[in-house]
Amino acid sequence: MSYAASLAGTWLAFDSFPLIAVLVLQVGPAQVSLLAAAGLAVGAVVAVPLGPWVEFRRKRPVMVAMDLVRCGALLTVPAAYALGVLSFGQLVVVAVVVAAADITFTSASGAYLKGLLPPSQLLVANGRFESTMWTASVLGPPLGGAAIGLLGPVTTVVANAVSFLLSAAGLRAIGGQREALPVREEVRAGGLRPRAGDLVDGWRFILADAVLRPLFLNTVLVSGLIMATAPLVAVLMLGRFGFAPWQYALAFAVPCVGGLVGSRLSRPLVARYGQRRIMLTFGTLRVCWPVGMVFVHGGTTGLVLVMVVQFGLITSMGVFNPVYATYRLQHTPADRVARTLSAWSVSSKLTVAALTALWGLLAALTTPLAAVGAAGVLILTTPLLLPRTGD
Repeated sequence: MSYAASLAGTWLAFDSFPLIAVLVLQVGPAQVSLLAAAGLAVGAVVAVPLGPWVEFRRKRPVMVAMDLVRCGALLTVPAAYALGVLSFGQLVVVAVVVAAADITFTSASGAYLKGLLPPSQLLVANGRFESTMWTASVLGPPLGGAAIGLLGPVTTVVANAVSFLLSAAGLRAIGGQREALPVREEVRAGGLRPRAGDLVDGWRFILADAVLRPLFLNTVLVSGLIMATAPLVAVLMLGRFGFAPWQYALAFAVPCVGGLVGSRLSRPLVARYGQRRIMLTFGTLRVCWPVGMVFVHGGTTGLVLVMVVQFGLITSMGVFNPVYATYRLQHTPADRVARTLSAWSVSSKLTVAALTALWGLLAALTTPLAAVGAAGVLILTTPLLLPRTGD
């Protein structure tokens, strides 16, 4: 319930900050890009010391705290808007706080999930999370767009803030045995203050592990290359090829049904063919689709092409994501989950920010279509990094 509530709010508020920046503050494309990049990059850096801190705390109170932090930060936006003092700088600061809290919440929730469920139930839970995410992604942006049109530009930000409040309430309502306070193996008595080495311990563990290292490199690069081309595809579709905003939204909302289908298939496919085979197969299939975006063009056939490419990509991701998330949890010791997931999230967000900036420069030096094609070709090499041992 908590996950569904916060996810519904997040997708209702999809792209709300860029919309507010353009519609309310009337800033240009450079500042909109800065807003997106700063939120990811600075938020990720801020979250670095929080991973080790989370490791030695009870996870549920941390999750509740991060929900409340996100709620409080977001509510400052409609408050400032109502008072007529909303600024671009405030949007950047709120984006940074929310990004850091997102990473911290994710690391705590993964560790909490591993401690809450037996290993045999992890794939079931991750599959349900994945299906919930894709359901929200189908419904959220269109409903959010309608809400903004009817009720104003900060409406979805308020809804998102309330969703985090509901998530915190849901987490507080979870019953069962009180969560044990984690302690270091080498210090059973003493303080919980993180050591300096803990700041990089997540990366040290990932890169030293023959199973997790290739999966880490694969997932970080794939997400970075996919997200790096998103602004360029928007420029192509809304600019050069003249699609209306509703057509652009439709092209990316409808294919999310594939994510719901894929997440439902992940468990029976693993039961029949095995975890490693499914991860290799769908980890490869998911990167075969983006190169198709180089053939995007105007008109109905161009719209259909985008929807087909996105449906194939998202369906493959719908199968792959819960399997990989389960695999990662199973291969991470319980006393390292929070640090590992934090390092993973920080790396992913920094990579997305860096590649988005790099691909923007590449598009400026060549063309947006050429840059999209380059990403599509490069991403085809990433299956070489998928783990090929262990099951």
